[in-house]
Amino acid sequence: QVQLVESGGGLVQSGGSLRLSCAASGSIPSINSRGWYRQAPGKEREWVARITNGGSTLYEDSVKGRFTVSRDNTRDTVYLQMNSLNPGDTAVYYCHYGRIGDPLVSYWGQGTQVTVSS
Repeated sequence: QVQLVESGGGLVQSGGSLRLSCAASGSIPSINSRGWYRQAPGKEREWVARITNGGSTLYEDSVKGRFTVSRDNTRDTVYLQMNSLNPGDTAVYYCHYGRIGDPLVSYWGQGTQVTVSS
């Protein structure tokens, strides 16, 4: 069973930066995608970014150029570096490990709060 533990959330002023981490433990079967989602108050959870085993990255349009997703293969940890944060980025951020095209392989972290003040 995969367990994902997130860290790095907090309160930051507009224009500031935060770095989220998500460390995996346990047996990890056939994972080929690691990434991040977020859920703002009163809104549905939305996809933010992902990185594949081959290192390819994709980003939601509103975070392109500001957020960077990366991974440490030796520790099976995924990161989200968030720069130029604005109040619209305020949300609970969830890491996600899965297999592209297979919704049955899907693991979530517990979520970490990111609050950006204006």
